[in-house]
Amino acid sequence: MKKVLFVASIMGHFKAFHMPYIEYFKERGYQVEAAGKPREGLTICETEHNIDFERQPFKIKNIAAYKKLRKLIQNGNYEIIHCHTPVAAMMTRLAAQKVRKKGTRVIYTAHGFHFFKGAPIKNWLMYFPVEWLCSFLTDDLITINREDFEFAKKYLHAKKTHYVPGVGVNVDKFKNAVVDRDKKREELRIPKDSIVLLSVGELSVRKNQRVIIEALSKIKNDRIYYVVAGRGSKKEELEKLATDLRVKDNVLFLGFRSDIAELCKTADVFCFPSFQEGLPVALMESMAAGLSCVASEIRGNTDLITAGENGFLCGPTDVDGFAEKIQEFLKNPQLHEQFRNRNAEIIKKFELDNVIEEMKKIYSEE
Repeated sequence: MKKVLFVASIMGHFKAFHMPYIEYFKERGYQVEAAGKPREGLTICETEHNIDFERQPFKIKNIAAYKKLRKLIQNGNYEIIHCHTPVAAMMTRLAAQKVRKKGTRVIYTAHGFHFFKGAPIKNWLMYFPVEWLCSFLTDDLITINREDFEFAKKYLHAKKTHYVPGVGVNVDKFKNAVVDRDKKREELRIPKDSIVLLSVGELSVRKNQRVIIEALSKIKNDRIYYVVAGRGSKKEELEKLATDLRVKDNVLFLGFRSDIAELCKTADVFCFPSFQEGLPVALMESMAAGLSCVASEIRGNTDLITAGENGFLCGPTDVDGFAEKIQEFLKNPQLHEQFRNRNAEIIKKFELDNVIEEMKKIYSEE
């Protein structure tokens, strides 16, 4: 039986982004195995290998993880190894050098390089040399945004470099979601006639929800509510910020939610102010749902939003800019229809079925 191994730092990565491809190999008679840090109660495939990766590349615990991974790869007789996430991908490509010479194909999907235009110098010093070295050990490098693709073609050395438009989004799920807006707002304890801003993502420095809270305090409009779906270490800090800026009653932290499509249909404007992205699924989902969007002007977001055409873009720290663009939606309601129609066309390229077809072509190449 032919075998394929998927590797990522955490098993949850596969659940979130790669189940269609695991199923693709199963349907073709492959034995599919997964390796990564386990998550309790989560099963990806029949054969799983628990490898305790650390997210930072030079942590001492990664030595033991590397040894375990190398033994697995050398004894696994895999036809294809597909790795993800920077640390796991680095160790996989180093560990697979011998088997690659014997014909094992090594594929790496970069979900957004940690070095990019405007990234801190420490990111370049830590991650670029690793990616440059490991690119020589890569058969297929898959990038998911245009900036990474152009950079990889110019400076990295994989046998083949591909551009695939993200991991795919279920457009129909978000486009056709049905919700009683008034009832949903009542459930969230938001007045029916309010303007609802929505963000979806981990409460973290990277996701940068604080800039929207600061913008809300500048707008000074009690009818505007900011709803944040997600968990993370910055919750208390963000709650304190909302309190200090006297907008606490208008900022709602919902925690983890399984009803994102319904929340998108309930909101008026999607806010996505991240400092760093590869190609953000949350932003794509909001576009599919028909939401107007204001996002940070960064790699990944600019693959999806063209300023003034299908949304607005601001610098990640531009509080005044976000405040101005949010108010622009209030002053010009016709923008919602314009942006909704344009997003309906743009998002087709990123639909899950289209991405799956692109990945099938790559998998089937010799």
